[in-house]
Amino acid sequence: MTKMVFSAAHLLLAQAATPAVPAVSAAAGQTQGSQLLSFLPMLLIFGAIYFLMFAPQMKKQKAHAKMLSALGVGDEIVTTGGLFAVITGVKDDRFVVRIGDNTKVELGKAFVHAALKQLSADDKK
Repeated sequence: MTKMVFSAAHLLLAQAATPAVPAVSAAAGQTQGSQLLSFLPMLLIFGAIYFLMFAPQMKKQKAHAKMLSALGVGDEIVTTGGLFAVITGVKDDRFVVRIGDNTKVELGKAFVHAALKQLSADDKK
């Protein structure tokens, strides 16, 4: 039992003898530089992922938003559900579309997949 007490006391003295703030050496500076350099491949991978995945998706979203803002009455569209329709009215967040002879429905703008035929300004008059 005295042996354990001696070991604990020895440990406390050893901890008190060590300096609280380690001295910065040239080797520590080199280690820190190499650690920063080890993150470089990871940063390059994230950059590549951004340019290969996120940038084209944002470009596609901008083109879709531009297409939606250009749509008007008389334009033919395809919905995400695969329905072919003609726009008969435009509201703030939706289109009124004709999908049959006597069938008109309201369709959210987000559900327009593509514009098949857009009428020119002269044709709309």
